[in-house]
Amino acid sequence: MRILVTGGAGFIGSEYVRRRLKSDPAARITVLDKLTYSGVEANVAPVADHRGYSFVRGDICDPEVVDQVMAGQDAVVHFAAESHVDRSIDGAAPFVRTNVMGTQVLLDAALRHGVGRFVHVSTDEVYGSISEGSWTETWPLAPNSPYSASKAGSDLLALAYHRTHGLDVVVTRCSNNYGPYQFPEKVIPLFITNLLEGKTVPLYGDGRHIRDWVHVSDHCRGIDLVLDAGGAGEVYHIGGGTELSNHKLTGLLLDALGAGWDRVEYMADRKGHDLRYSLDDSKIREHLGYAPQVSFTEGLTATVAWYRAHRSWWEPLKQRAALR
Repeated sequence: MRILVTGGAGFIGSEYVRRRLKSDPAARITVLDKLTYSGVEANVAPVADHRGYSFVRGDICDPEVVDQVMAGQDAVVHFAAESHVDRSIDGAAPFVRTNVMGTQVLLDAALRHGVGRFVHVSTDEVYGSISEGSWTETWPLAPNSPYSASKAGSDLLALAYHRTHGLDVVVTRCSNNYGPYQFPEKVIPLFITNLLEGKTVPLYGDGRHIRDWVHVSDHCRGIDLVLDAGGAGEVYHIGGGTELSNHKLTGLLLDALGAGWDRVEYMADRKGHDLRYSLDDSKIREHLGYAPQVSFTEGLTATVAWYRAHRSWWEPLKQRAALR
């Protein structure tokens, strides 16, 4: 299968590329990535010499570049997105441009070139917040941040191309991801790297916000199941089954790094901060056989070890992005 992977030098995209080429030697993957601050070509260095791998530096908002790389593809797995909530609060324009307009450029090209399947990778944040229970795939979208609103818009646009044009679109929505190669602005790698550097870690509000966590390798296994066997026009949730408050997560990270609560800096709560996310992922479990394989305890231990061993990867990124 010939697959175009957008954002393939990012955290989740690069995990998908490495995994797919390892599990499917016959795969031919073209990565399209703009290499913005969070896109790191070193993330795909382990497969750079694979005969089925090719890399194109380009913007998904550029119709000419997208048209060139789309030609001859059997499928698209679309990861490319602006994804950091805090940055979207500071300025929404890049999120609307990349997440909505970039998706539209890709959909148009996929339709024009007769691509067989378009997997649009999204997030649980499009639903807003839920105090109890879990969202099903038919739950109304109610995003609260510019980031999640832009992702909701791209979700609806992708599904509209299926309904209007018959394009074989499938949408996935995932829980919070963690694992190796995650850009250190996100909470788990930020806390790990700050603690390794002897710095404090920031905790919003009282830390009562709850998230479900899925290891990036489990998420990518779910995406492969959807790519290979998901139903056209369907939405699938990919969860991890580990709900933790940010306060509890902070405690686990402090323990893992041998640090105390004196290293925590309490911050004013984020604007529009969603209290709780929770996905009902029974659909992908029952229909496609998905189940997480990495326990949170195992995954977090391995993630901490990876960041300990790869300071040369994350230190330059933190300096370049001026992360504290």
